[in-house]
Amino acid sequence: GGWVLLQNCHLGLAFMDELLETLLTAEIQDETFRVWITTEPDPKFPITLLQISIKFTNEPPQGIRAGLKRTFSGINQDLLDVSNMPMWKPLLYTVAFLHSTVQERRKFGPLGWNIPYEFNSADFTASVQFIQNHLDECDVKKGISWNTVRYMIGEVQYGGRVTDDFDKRLLNCFARGGDLVWFNEKMFDSTFCFYTGYKIPVCKTLEQYFEYIQSLPAMDSPRVFGLHPNADITYQSNTATDVLDTITNIQPKESGAGPGETREAVVYRLAEDMLEKLPPDYIPHEASSRLIKMGHLNSMNIFLRQEIDRMQKVITVVRNSLNDLKLAIEGTIVMSEASKNLRDVLDNMYDARIPQIWKRVSWDSSTLGFWFTELLERNTQFSTWIFEGRPNVFWVTGFFNPQGFLTAMRQEATRAHKGWALDTVTIHNDVLKKNKEEITAPPSEGVYIHGLYLEGAGWDKQHSKLAESTPKTLFVQLPVVHVFAVNTT
Repeated sequence: GGWVLLQNCHLGLAFMDELLETLLTAEIQDETFRVWITTEPDPKFPITLLQISIKFTNEPPQGIRAGLKRTFSGINQDLLDVSNMPMWKPLLYTVAFLHSTVQERRKFGPLGWNIPYEFNSADFTASVQFIQNHLDECDVKKGISWNTVRYMIGEVQYGGRVTDDFDKRLLNCFARGGDLVWFNEKMFDSTFCFYTGYKIPVCKTLEQYFEYIQSLPAMDSPRVFGLHPNADITYQSNTATDVLDTITNIQPKESGAGPGETREAVVYRLAEDMLEKLPPDYIPHEASSRLIKMGHLNSMNIFLRQEIDRMQKVITVVRNSLNDLKLAIEGTIVMSEASKNLRDVLDNMYDARIPQIWKRVSWDSSTLGFWFTELLERNTQFSTWIFEGRPNVFWVTGFFNPQGFLTAMRQEATRAHKGWALDTVTIHNDVLKKNKEEITAPPSEGVYIHGLYLEGAGWDKQHSKLAESTPKTLFVQLPVVHVFAVNTT
């Protein structure tokens, strides 16, 4: 009647088949016997074993109220009474609140944390243990050393998991904060709030804490986590997209004999339309002679050649797969299992999504229409540049390797100045007040770029600086940016 727990079974896949055999053949005497398996997802994991088991996941609860409930359900009355110092209970509650906040920010994707971290109850327990020890040792007259508390929580306990510099800054902001000051003397004030309506309760028993937590709102405003209300729109739309994507993925793929156009006919028409609009191939000798004229050893032109090579690859892949797809639909060639790629192109094009084989050589986009428009626009930028001369403003997000573009610009600036060394030259930028249509000539030095957007902030055009987002505006286009190089020595 006991339980057996096998951990990290993805590391012992060979034994899984043996385990399955044992489970199916063994005569188990006691009804209460259980085998627990913990594993990470693995494509080679035996399907049969998964099918006969009950799946169990432990998800962090949604919302501050649920998060605090869960945290406090792991606390007992003894821990509440462990210290008779008046600072102990408010500190305990604040750490619990911070724990729910860092968990909850994960659902907002990159607006919450740049990298989704695996914060868990061990972080909370360690922080509480630290605060308990700190209070035991602290001198009543001197009070709490807030710098120590903030450092231990922001840099060590929770900060120890954080690998991104900006995330580290954010976490310290929660521990220290501007108007968010959480860990300091002010938190013992009766007027202190984390955010309107979220205060620190003064309670003696666990029951009173649960009563207070139950009175918190069921839905939290993103402002509680220090985010703009727009973050909620982003989160909701991403969730909806995920649900709809899943539904589209599991739709039956075989066409029925009902009225209306068949899947194949729809895709055939779309393929013909795309082939018609697809730009012509770059003729190698033409492109080379143009580059030699422009100066093929100039770093910008080397960059252009690499971009055109990649663009040509995309055009070739798209043209070949569309032609093959047309032949397959006509029945000239067989769409066998071997040509899984063609089946994938057909399914994705019908759902207005980008086929995998195209995505592999290109870029990501929300729908096939946007992707194809971008292909035409990117190609226009390259062909204009090579056949009509360098543009005044570059569409920087239309490059495969924007980083390489900026490096080429740095090299160009270094070569133009005698005595400059590439190692000491850094990139600087000024955001102008103009849009790309208003630019009539290139800058004397550096480059003008456009196509950058801000998410999670607005732009104050008058003073050329960041501002708060306006409600319901998720993305703001930046004006033209002048990027140039400066010698730091």
